[in-house]
Amino acid sequence: MPNTRSAKKRRRQADRRREKNRASRSEVRRAVKRVRTAESAAEAESAFQTAERLLDRAARKGLTHRNTAARTKRRLRKAVSAKS
Repeated sequence: MPNTRSAKKRRRQADRRREKNRASRSEVRRAVKRVRTAESAAEAESAFQTAERLLDRAARKGLTHRNTAARTKRRLRKAVSAKS
């Protein structure tokens, strides 16, 4: 339990950031799953564009490492191409 004013503020900030990061991470995971479970090639392509945008943003904001985002995008692109 924080005792000082600054420690209490840091705790509040950390809590807010944790919730925001959790939501963003979940959003990225859902987008990736939508690409993988897409029925048609058109649906997969549309879902891929959304996932690509979210992965880029997550990497830019430091939510994931940029190489991890690039690797995930590459694998998703391969999966979308296989559906065509």
